[in-house]
Amino acid sequence: MSVKYTVNYDPATGRDTGKTILNSSSDVGAAYSAAFNAQKIWGSFPFSEREKALVRMRDYIVENTDQISTVISCSTGKTRIDALAAEVLPAALAADYYAKNGRRILKEKRIRGGSILLANKISYIKRVPIGVAGIISPWNYPFSIPVHEIFMAVTAGNGVILKVASQCLETGKEIEKMIALAGLPSGLVSLINLPGEEAGKAFISSGIDKLFFTGSVAAGKKLLQMASQRADRFLPVSLELGGNDAMIVCSDANIKRAVNTALWAGFSNAGQSCGGVERIFVEDEVYDKFTEILKAEADKLRIGKDKDFSVDIGSITTAKQLKKIKAVVEDAVSKGASASVLGKLMPGTEDGLFHRLVIIENSPDNASGLREEIFGPVIFISRVKSADEAVEKANDSQLGLTASVWTGSSRKAEKIAGKLQAGAVTINDHLTSHGMAETPWGGFKNSGIGRTHGEPGLLEMTQPQVVVYDLLSFMRKNIWHYPYDRRVFESLKGALYALYSKKILRKLNGAWKVIKIFLSSF
Repeated sequence: MSVKYTVNYDPATGRDTGKTILNSSSDVGAAYSAAFNAQKIWGSFPFSEREKALVRMRDYIVENTDQISTVISCSTGKTRIDALAAEVLPAALAADYYAKNGRRILKEKRIRGGSILLANKISYIKRVPIGVAGIISPWNYPFSIPVHEIFMAVTAGNGVILKVASQCLETGKEIEKMIALAGLPSGLVSLINLPGEEAGKAFISSGIDKLFFTGSVAAGKKLLQMASQRADRFLPVSLELGGNDAMIVCSDANIKRAVNTALWAGFSNAGQSCGGVERIFVEDEVYDKFTEILKAEADKLRIGKDKDFSVDIGSITTAKQLKKIKAVVEDAVSKGASASVLGKLMPGTEDGLFHRLVIIENSPDNASGLREEIFGPVIFISRVKSADEAVEKANDSQLGLTASVWTGSSRKAEKIAGKLQAGAVTINDHLTSHGMAETPWGGFKNSGIGRTHGEPGLLEMTQPQVVVYDLLSFMRKNIWHYPYDRRVFESLKGALYALYSKKILRKLNGAWKVIKIFLSSF
């Protein structure tokens, strides 16, 4: 049988960047078997070995920053600065974070007693590795997203099967180089190349113990349905399914900082960030000033192929996504919105998937971009009378990944943030929390299930197991053991009275009954 390949292209130039062997579903099964066996070894190692592996991977990233940034740029069309700032640097920070904090997060934790009645029961929670994690990662951040999840899996003692996006397999090869130098047991982490529609089914049927998926809402729902139908047992799923993220600008905000952040969080990676700014709600008092500066600064940005760090914004990653972005703009304009097309398209962009920057005003509420993820260099901006109106409009979406609040008052900021239906709310900044390894990442509503990153994300790579032991194991029996009789009933009722009765004599009488049956149990 002939070998089949997937060919990758640089979306900014259309040039061939490499080819990768296409795997089969049986290869996924073989990868699972290898990871399963390797995990038994890895899970038994002391944490010091995991720490060493994480440090080796961190050091590989640091020593190969230029190469990794360049490959990411050629895989996605983003600039090398985008690749470094939002992928390479956060990946190194993540490896360092789990190396330094993993032991503390995963250590056994004593459970505080709940009642004096059961004071002889001592319990603690231990974190058990899930086994083999399946990771299906997206094309918009093809290095930082899967690498961060690999770090969490390895820290917790798991094996991994990873599918990077088919458009970004050259970036996947950089991940493989990092894994090869980490000192992990052979087969613990494997990369698989399968089309997205085949990969989900193959991963779920392979035997993996948990699936981590980052992608669209539609794809996430299909995977969740397939996972629920696995024959042998329930398959837990962690989903990060994107956002339609809002930025609320109050009249007392630092306008220049808000504008600069809106430009970066809205247009970095050509707007293809699930946590990027897509909707801005500005209080009436500063709307005109904010919008005027935003447009003026956006028009200065340079769009093109990254050659000598002389451009600000790269290309769209796929032709399919470029078509979708154009449809969002056309939909808004057809419904009466006005669109300002901005930014300088640099020479040499004729063969790439480039899209100029678009700021949309006066959009009706039924425009698709106000409720659905845009994933492109398009920002909807709306005038509001108050922060309460802004919150109402921001929450009027089935997505709730991130949001930001802009005000000079910390009290006002916290009040507004508490009303927003989003998994991460940033005050006077936007999009940075994804690069902070210690902060959990995930959303409300259709933005997903579960969390990655930080302590909650690391714990998602484990199962909690409670262990309870009895300090009075030398006793003949517990007071509620067989055989039953009236005395047992009265003693248990006495325990309730001793604990909670408001009548002193009843409380004392109940306590005496418990003491008597307790003493007779030795």
